[in-house]
Amino acid sequence: MDTRALVVSGPETMAVETRPLAAPAPHEAVVEVVYGGICGSDLHYWRNGRVGDFVVSAPMVLGHEVVGVVAEPAADGSGPPAGRRVAVHPAEVCGGCDHCLRGEQNLCDDLRYLGSAARVPHTDGGFAERLVVPANRLVPIPDGLDMKTAALAEPAAVVLHGLRRVRQTGRRVEGADVLVVGAGPIGLLSVAMAGAAGAATITVTDVFDEPLAQAMRVGATHTVRVGSGAPVPAADVAVESSGSPSGLVTALTALRRGGTLVNVGHLPAGGVTAPLHLAVTRELTLAGSSRFYHEMPEALEIMEAEPWRFSPIVTSVFGLEDATAAFRQAADASGSSKVLLSFAP
Repeated sequence: MDTRALVVSGPETMAVETRPLAAPAPHEAVVEVVYGGICGSDLHYWRNGRVGDFVVSAPMVLGHEVVGVVAEPAADGSGPPAGRRVAVHPAEVCGGCDHCLRGEQNLCDDLRYLGSAARVPHTDGGFAERLVVPANRLVPIPDGLDMKTAALAEPAAVVLHGLRRVRQTGRRVEGADVLVVGAGPIGLLSVAMAGAAGAATITVTDVFDEPLAQAMRVGATHTVRVGSGAPVPAADVAVESSGSPSGLVTALTALRRGGTLVNVGHLPAGGVTAPLHLAVTRELTLAGSSRFYHEMPEALEIMEAEPWRFSPIVTSVFGLEDATAAFRQAADASGSSKVLLSFAP
């Protein structure tokens, strides 16, 4: 059986190709993909043929934010049955390294992620009409959650992991004044998750007006346009999602004494200059956060419970044949948030 897939082979070289679908092993299921969310890494592979040091050296299927319906369940009886709506967990881990044995699978020494050129051969992604995947990586979507919103499951789990990192430092989001730096999809999901966790106030900063308006729709209490001269309120917890050095400065300087900064944005690999002396004088805690592993089921439950916080984050849907237009819109941070590809006929 063949399937159509979105394949990148170099900078600005992306096309829909027909590929043979691999025969599933006994522990694998076949998923009919319904939606795929375009992530920043997908945009980098499309624009530049690389994400940091990970260079596309052979054609690779993009995508790691995927939801669909089980078309063929695993032959060994594991995993969800046929017809079940599922989110696809994008990570394959070794299960035997020290990190995996400690329950830190997101830090696995041999982690592989859908749609990643980190290894050779590359790991093909999920932007395809049909996908063969281990059944234990299929997470059932709650019955009360629509598929478009469920397509946020992967980045929502990334954010939930970041907020758990805050709790690991001894801070709580509940009742806290939270600052979210950057109102892209991860920033907006941070607003929604912080609101669902019971934050007292949520302030969001961004360089564009429309993302700030989106932030208010999903639960922000205050917004600050970067460059407007308006002060950024003091915060107990800061979530840096912009990945920019200036955003890191904003987060550090806004934190109260004893505050916690969690970094979910990817800062430049060459390093940044920031007022880290504040970490000493204010006794701040700085926490990095990398991907996720266990959080996807909980993320889906939270979205089902309060869908109004999450559904506005999906701003448009394009068919697979319009993938280039979809990527162009997703790259426009001034006017779009999460852009989905539709694989349904």
